[in-house]
Amino acid sequence: MGSQEVTDWQGKHVTVAGLGVSGIPAAKVLHGLGAVVTVVNDGDDERSRAQAAELEALGITVRLGDGATLPEGTELIVTAPGWKPDKPLFAAAAAADVPVWGDVELAWRLRGPDAAPWLAVTGTNGKTTTVQMLASILKAAGLRTAAVGNIGVSLLDAVLGEERYDVLAVELSSYQLHWAPSLRAHSAAVLNLAPDHLDWHGSMEAYAADKGRIYEGNRVACVYNLADKATEDLVREADVEEGCRAVGFTLGTPGPSQLGVVEGILVDRAFVENRQKNAQELAEVSDVNPPAPHNIANALAAAALARAFGVPAAAVRDGLRAFTPDAHRIAHVADVDGVAYVDDSKATNTHAAEASLAAYESIVWIAGGLAKGAVFDELVAKSAKRLRGVVLIGADRALIREALVRHAPEVPVVDLDRTDTGAMLAAVREARGLAREGDTVLLAPACASMDMFANYNKRGDAFAEAVRELGASA
Repeated sequence: MGSQEVTDWQGKHVTVAGLGVSGIPAAKVLHGLGAVVTVVNDGDDERSRAQAAELEALGITVRLGDGATLPEGTELIVTAPGWKPDKPLFAAAAAADVPVWGDVELAWRLRGPDAAPWLAVTGTNGKTTTVQMLASILKAAGLRTAAVGNIGVSLLDAVLGEERYDVLAVELSSYQLHWAPSLRAHSAAVLNLAPDHLDWHGSMEAYAADKGRIYEGNRVACVYNLADKATEDLVREADVEEGCRAVGFTLGTPGPSQLGVVEGILVDRAFVENRQKNAQELAEVSDVNPPAPHNIANALAAAALARAFGVPAAAVRDGLRAFTPDAHRIAHVADVDGVAYVDDSKATNTHAAEASLAAYESIVWIAGGLAKGAVFDELVAKSAKRLRGVVLIGADRALIREALVRHAPEVPVVDLDRTDTGAMLAAVREARGLAREGDTVLLAPACASMDMFANYNKRGDAFAEAVRELGASA
């Protein structure tokens, strides 16, 4: 079922796997195109029944509590990205020679002939920030754009909506890329690769291969991270259009075909005349908010994609200045008694926490939560020299404590054995006791939040509230 074959959806039997943020729009779009749609869903709870009723009112068939069997006559499956590749439904599809697309693939196939090109971003950490920076830069260049994909705005809405775009800044997860075989971006970036979602992909190799799909068929630039060889390896393996270039970004001095940093200035040696000799100043490090090392890397990746699209240097500077990061991403909450309190609750894995810890010289670190199988030795060993003290919270804090014993035995540790609503205030008070003037108290948990909080946002809010209370009593 190639793109040219599906010009007429009338009467096509399509099964949508999974209700939710991608399944419901996909089912509605396909139904609107005249397809005969059946939605299958593993769960059968109150929320699923309410969602099913909404779809059934439109004339869409919904099967709750059975996501394993292939409905009779199915010609195509459109799956929610989170569905694992080893599910029985997909084995049945393979046996029946039925193709499986994700919602991103569906959006790609439904684009019109003069559709906006996609500038695509993936990576273990930093995707959302980079895509938002990219959209800000494109807007500063006067282009009609939106940050879409894994970021909240459905790609289907962006592709099929009334608004006409010049270019789209697209965040793609490894799940979405797995189910998007024919996607071909104008240019794309893989920011970094660290072990994540291995339970879904089955191995680091499979995870990396799915990330690498973002480079397939790129026309202008494959953007990679010089500090992360695995991203360069993916570029080497990619099958790209004739003339597409590999463009690296680095926090050091860039070589030809690279973007980097020289004396506090972001410079471009890739999209300039005579790149052997010339460099174009794009922005100052101080234009990046916040100017932490990993965030400067995000800004360079965003700048590389924008420059690949022909955006002038001034728009890179203006776009970075206009950008404000989402909450709970290295957000400075307050200074109390000469100590900075920083909320990076979004650092839910060790790779993100390592980047966060690298941004400060002397840190009282608040960490812990649900480890999701992570190990902490490398993180602690790399960060030990920066730690003034550590306050541990959450279900799997013992794993971090053991790594601290092994790699930072002289660092004082407070182990908080409580999960009630006052736990975060207690953690912040303990951190204040360990901190000295000029230090940073950093919430970068390296763990998921669901043992104590509904999500990382609520955890960050609790931290900010505790800091405000501390400030009020200071």
